[in-house]
Amino acid sequence: MSKNKIEQGLSFDDILLVPQFSEILPSEADLSTQLTQNIRLNIPVVSSAMDTVTEDDLAIALAREGGIGVIHRNNPIDIQAKMVRAVKRSENIIIENPRSITPDSTIEELYEKMAEYRVSGFPVVDGEGKIKGIISKRDLWMIKDSAQKVSSVMTPRERLVTAPVGTTPDEAEKILYQNRIEKLPVVDSDDKLVGLMTSADIEKRKMFQQASKDSDGHLLVGGAIGAGTDTMDRAQALIDAQADALFVDAATGHTDRLVKLLAELTSTFPDVPVVAGNVVTAQGAEDLIKAGAAALKIGVGPGSICTTRVIAGVGVPQFTAVQNVSEVCRKKGIPCIADGGLRYSGDLVKALAGGADCVMLGSLLAGTEESPGAKVRAQGRFFKEYRGMGSIKAMKKGSSDRYGQKGQGKLVAEGVEGRVPYKGMLSDVVFQLMGGVQSGMGYVGAENLAALREKARFVQITSGGLKESHPHDIVITEEPTNYSVS
Repeated sequence: MSKNKIEQGLSFDDILLVPQFSEILPSEADLSTQLTQNIRLNIPVVSSAMDTVTEDDLAIALAREGGIGVIHRNNPIDIQAKMVRAVKRSENIIIENPRSITPDSTIEELYEKMAEYRVSGFPVVDGEGKIKGIISKRDLWMIKDSAQKVSSVMTPRERLVTAPVGTTPDEAEKILYQNRIEKLPVVDSDDKLVGLMTSADIEKRKMFQQASKDSDGHLLVGGAIGAGTDTMDRAQALIDAQADALFVDAATGHTDRLVKLLAELTSTFPDVPVVAGNVVTAQGAEDLIKAGAAALKIGVGPGSICTTRVIAGVGVPQFTAVQNVSEVCRKKGIPCIADGGLRYSGDLVKALAGGADCVMLGSLLAGTEESPGAKVRAQGRFFKEYRGMGSIKAMKKGSSDRYGQKGQGKLVAEGVEGRVPYKGMLSDVVFQLMGGVQSGMGYVGAENLAALREKARFVQITSGGLKESHPHDIVITEEPTNYSVS
């Protein structure tokens, strides 16, 4: 931006896409996109790394719809890594190195492991790793003595159905059905357990055909890291837990500290993409890309619970920020993510048409069943708690370094705490959002997101145009699920 000239900044409310000649139906529009150069999503949705938005339940649900969740960092390293592992283990083509139990373990120990890992049974192996049997809850219905050994209750090896290494999911499905079993141990030529295939995973594979997965059939998931003293330890733990990408969580990424951190991360962990941000200017984009960013997050202060712009007096209206950053990213071949300021599906269309490859959603997902925010009832309606990572409570819990502050002593808030209407299951919310995006693509005649960016023409509107865009001059008696005035 010019130093001596006050330039105009536009938000999503300030513009509309101009309809054009179209030869496609909305349902024909392809929503797939790149998160990074090597990670492809089936829908352009990333969930925000906020402690009232993304933990393992929401990350699993979003990945099954084709997007990716970013597990927040407002918790100890081991807890965050455990959430990442939960996502990666939730679906498999084959469970490699499955958890097991020994024949000499007691039923009490078995119950403890079942509760810890939230599973219904285990393969039973000896000290050399050879399969000796399998045990599940069905074997325990009549067992009252918790001191009994697993070996006395399990289905023994001679009655156990197994499969050799190399068995395909289709072959496994036939074996499972023919034998009316739910778990199929995979063994090598020495009868050692090397994997496990389950009917549940096969059913999920059929049910969620749009799911975003890695090459091993595991759901995609990201993990947030900060710029504090534990950054490298947290990054290592997330990588060990098989996170597909690291997301640097900072209010502004265009600082000397963040540029140096990004360079250190990319040199230390060259095989794991690092998504950096947040930036709103072309120069910010240039500097982070030069430091090794695999993708950029765009936005300073546009979120519904963020007060950065009014407390610090800084920021760029989000649509203009998207245009500033995406122009640089497009030239460099680096994807970018519009983070914040999105209230309706039409805003998603505008962000994607304006240059973003993906959108990062906070408030739009915070009201879903799978989000970790507490569900409360007020004024005859259900809500879920939602807070900014710059709120006092969030910063005291661990996010203060996001705003360059120390977590002890007095803090200057850059966010608020609140609640959003409860919206039900995430899959229903995503269906409405993606339906709106496809509708917008249909109006523009764009068969995919690249065509949307190419064909997009915008018109700036006045406050009168914004009022005209919303329902007006009536009393709404019933709100559709994809539109709310609250």
